[in-house]
Amino acid sequence: MGKHGEDLGVVAGLVRASFLVNAVYAESAREYGLTVQQGQLLCVLMSRPYGMGDLGATLGLEKSSLTGLVDRAVRRELVRREPDPDDRRAVQVVLTEDGRDLAEDFYAATCRRVDELAAGLAGPERDRLAALLGQVVRENEVPTVFLDTVQR
Repeated sequence: MGKHGEDLGVVAGLVRASFLVNAVYAESAREYGLTVQQGQLLCVLMSRPYGMGDLGATLGLEKSSLTGLVDRAVRRELVRREPDPDDRRAVQVVLTEDGRDLAEDFYAATCRRVDELAAGLAGPERDRLAALLGQVVRENEVPTVFLDTVQR
C-alpha cells in the first residue's frame, strides 16, 4: 500500500475503494447475521421480485449457487418462491415480511456506514465523486444491486 496522503491512480483507487466498501459491507452483514451474498440478495429484492434467471445475472451467480442461496434464505423465512404471473413454469423470488424488515434495516445501516467512508469530503467533492462513480457504473452497465437513497 502507498504512503498516507499519497495520490492514487485510477486502478489503485478503484481497487482499494472496492476493498474498503466490501469490508464495510461484510461487517454490516455479520452484524445482521447474514452472509455477504444473503445481504446482496435481500438488497436486490427490495426493489421488486426477481425471476431466478434475472436474479442470477444480477448477482453474478451460477444457477446452482443461486439455488443454494435462495434455499437457505427460504429456510430462514426471508424470501419465498412464488409462481411467475407471466410464465407458469417459472418462479419469482419475493421478500417475506421478515425479510423486508431485515433488508430495510440492513440496507439503512450499510448505507450509513458506506456514506461515512466519504465523511472527510466537502459537499462539492462528494457531488463530484458521485458523478464520476455514476459515469463509471453506467458506462460499464453495472446492474442495480444497491439503490441510491443516502441523504446527506
